[in-house]
This record gives sequence, C-alpha cells and structure tokens, in this order.
Amino acid sequence: MTRTGTTRRLGRLRGWGGVAAMAVACALTALIALLPLGGGDSGVPAGSSSGSARAEQARAEECEEPERSLPASGADGPTIKDIKTRTDKPNKLIVGVDQNSYRWGYRNPATGKLEGFDIDLVRAIAEDILGDPDDVIFRAVPTNQRVPAIQSGQVDMVVRTMTINCDRLKEVAFSTAYFETGQQLLVPEDSKITGHDESLAGKKLCTAAGSTALSELEKEAYGADIATTVPNQLDCLVRLQLGDVDAVVTDSALAAGQAAQDPTVSLAGEPFTKEYYGVAMNKKAPDLVRRVNQILEDFRKSDWDKSYEKWLADDLKNVDGPPAPKYQD
Repeated sequence: MTRTGTTRRLGRLRGWGGVAAMAVACALTALIALLPLGGGDSGVPAGSSSGSARAEQARAEECEEPERSLPASGADGPTIKDIKTRTDKPNKLIVGVDQNSYRWGYRNPATGKLEGFDIDLVRAIAEDILGDPDDVIFRAVPTNQRVPAIQSGQVDMVVRTMTINCDRLKEVAFSTAYFETGQQLLVPEDSKITGHDESLAGKKLCTAAGSTALSELEKEAYGADIATTVPNQLDCLVRLQLGDVDAVVTDSALAAGQAAQDPTVSLAGEPFTKEYYGVAMNKKAPDLVRRVNQILEDFRKSDWDKSYEKWLADDLKNVDGPPAPKYQD
C-alpha cells in the first residue's frame, strides 16, 4: 500500500469515538458459540401445537401485511409457564440481542452494561412476565444467527432491530411492530453516491448476511458489487472506514446511530423501503407472542416515548411515535 493510501485510511479512522472498541466486541461476538437451553434440544417450546404452526405457515404463504400479529393477551400460557419453571435458568428470560448497535443495543464501555432502546424493551418484557426487569440473560447474537437461535431454542426471543418480513415469517413468529424504519445508504462524507440509484454503478457495497438490506439489493443493486457480506452489521462500518467498500446498506435507524458516532460518514438519499421492527419468537409459541403484544400495548403508551427521547431523538428526527399495532382477524 502506498503512503497516500495509508494516510487516507488513518484519516478516516480519526473521530471514531467508541466505534473501534465496539468493532472488537463485534468480532468477539462472531466467535462466541451460543449455549443451548436446558430441558432438551428440540428447540420447541412446551405447550406448542401443530395447529398453531400450520396457521402461522399459512399466514406466511399468504403474506401481504407481515406486521399483522396475533391478538394481544395477558395470560400465562404454556411457553411462559415453561420459562418460569424450567430446570435450567428458571425465571430467567433468555433474549438474543445486539451489543454493537449504538443507541439500540450496545455495551457501554464506561459501565460494561448493555444499553439502548431494544434493551429497554427487553427489560419491560422481563418485568411484565417475571416481575423483575433484571430477570434476563442476554445473549449476543450475530445478524445471520438470529433465526437459528430462535429455532434451536437457544433464546426465548430476539429483540435486535429485526425487520418483520414475509420471508422471515416462514421461519419465526413476530410481535406487532414497535418501530418504523427503511433501508438507506451510509457513505463517507466525500462520496459521490446519492442514494439507491444509478450512482451505485461499479461501487462496492457491504451488507450483513441474512439482513433485509441484502435481500433488497439482490432485487436491485444498480450495477453495484454486493459481494461483501459480514456476520454483524457493524463490521460493514469497519470496512467502510478502512476504504474496503464504498457504502454500507442498512436501515436508517441503525445508520443514524453510526453516523452519530462517526462524523466522517453520513446518510445518502432517502430510505428506499418501509419496514418495521418486531420481537421475533418461535412459531410454536403463540402464547408468548400474544403476551409480548400485550406488553407492547402498554410500552407504546409511555415507555416508548421515554426510550425514544433518551436514545434516539438526537439522531432520528421527525419520528411521529410508535407504529400502531395491527392484528390478525
């Protein structure tokens, strides 16, 4: 590499703040194997029924509004009773989260604790189901392992800026939506890329494996090279800052947090999709889905605004509030 190239890379790395430390954590996350739950290795929650699974599969195949979910219920169903009484980690909610997404789910380097909007939601769920917001075991799950972690029973749910879509509904169940976002591009300040358009021709893009961004680019990439995929979305930011790629494609909510960390990058263009985050759970745990939907009803009334103001308001402007829940007929 030439001296000029080296200087350019070092220049981009300045002003990162906590990004470098989080990138190291991101790399470690990819190396840590998730431990299976006790009480069997089938990954099927207790009390599940084949009838509910068939209904969920039919819903996925007829998918038009993926954000529609099961009607809310405050009842303790068989899955919740199993969570409370299982021999391995009883009365602990085991949740897959991110520890590298600034403002959403990240480890505060000063305290070592996980913080962010998604973490607040996890604690609200734990408090309602188990009576204590601290009755949670957090498991860091890479982007491309979110669905397998649910299906195998390694986690009870995933709360990790996970977009609800028709393809994922074939594999997992979702709560109602708790945040609206859309895919957007993150680029260096001096980039000529103007958005999801012809300016991408010949450019190198980075996405996370198993992400909505990758699915959208496979539909239309405008001549860009999308060969770079990584386990965690933050790895793409590292590639961008090193000059290995020209842009990162991710949803606007995550991109805004990364731009807040690093003044050398910015968002390009407007979001080119409309998407919703949901809590992902096992398709064979309808009682848990209904209970989370009830918790979200309460969360939207007051806690949503508090978490938004604390974590997101400085970076995500013009957000009208949480999306209204949509339920299946």
